[in-house]
Amino acid sequence: MRYSIRITSLFLFLFSSLFISSNVGSTNLMKRTFCVWDPVGSNGPFANLMKDVKIKSLKWGVELKIKAYTDENIASNDFKAGQCDAVAVTEISSREYNSFTGSIGAVGALPSLAELKTVLQVLAQPKAAKFMSDGAFEVVGILPTGPIYTLVNDRSIDSVKKFSGKKMAVFKIDPVQMNMYQQFGASAVNSSLARFAGQFNNGSVDIAFAPAAAYMPLELFKGMESGGGVIKRPLLQSTLQVIIHKDKFPPAYGQKSREAFVNMIDGAFEFIEEAEKDILEKYWISMNAEATTDLDDLFRSSRIKLRDKGIYNAKTLQIMRKVRCKYDASKAECTEKTE
Repeated sequence: MRYSIRITSLFLFLFSSLFISSNVGSTNLMKRTFCVWDPVGSNGPFANLMKDVKIKSLKWGVELKIKAYTDENIASNDFKAGQCDAVAVTEISSREYNSFTGSIGAVGALPSLAELKTVLQVLAQPKAAKFMSDGAFEVVGILPTGPIYTLVNDRSIDSVKKFSGKKMAVFKIDPVQMNMYQQFGASAVNSSLARFAGQFNNGSVDIAFAPAAAYMPLELFKGMESGGGVIKRPLLQSTLQVIIHKDKFPPAYGQKSREAFVNMIDGAFEFIEEAEKDILEKYWISMNAEATTDLDDLFRSSRIKLRDKGIYNAKTLQIMRKVRCKYDASKAECTEKTE
């Protein structure tokens, strides 16, 4: 129970201050519909936190009507069809609305939360506003939801080379995951947000991916009890992104919202770090230097491949490379500049 309370508290905290610092100064409220993906439904943590957003958003001259969806794909499609004016979805769904922000979770691009924070701070600056809009859509907030880790049911699967032939849970709607299992040489098992935990826990797959916040609520430790673990090197940094039909909101809405989001990063990180403490020390798997280098090389080749296919945004990859090099200028990529 305490884990579900903590997750709910995380998102209530993150969104409770969304619109506190801004005021549109208008008495004529715009009435807008906000599609919110929540795996639990209208009484879930995401839906509840958005009720708090509804109250705060009044200061921005917007009255939000919350619609909760248990299926992220349907929420995204309704938003796309104009049935909702705003939507909150994971990065997988946000990518079709804005490839720039949809590339923040590029595999291996941001090894740590510190690097993610730097990127989000850069993107919240007014000079980055031009990248937040793409056609009729605008990204008005990006929330860190934690590193995505690789879960294995056998601790011996501790390097890229050992992923070969293993059964891996893959969301086939996501071209990034489809590419990754091919790069790993793994055997794909069709999965989804609703199914991957059960598949991992019952042994249907050998490898799955999840943030630490899902570890206790989804009882992912059950899939490790026979000798598995969590590879400590993150696969990517996951985010929740809020997108609007920009012509449906006040002109200043997007920038004020993004600035509010960036002010919540430290609080979000505290909750993420607390969630990671739930993973017992015995389950963490540290890669040796050779395995880490192999994984980094595979990540980089994957990013370049997906960039060339138009899935990752080249400008976003360049920004993240610069951030990585800011933290470690000794990396070969800092002089090669292939991204």
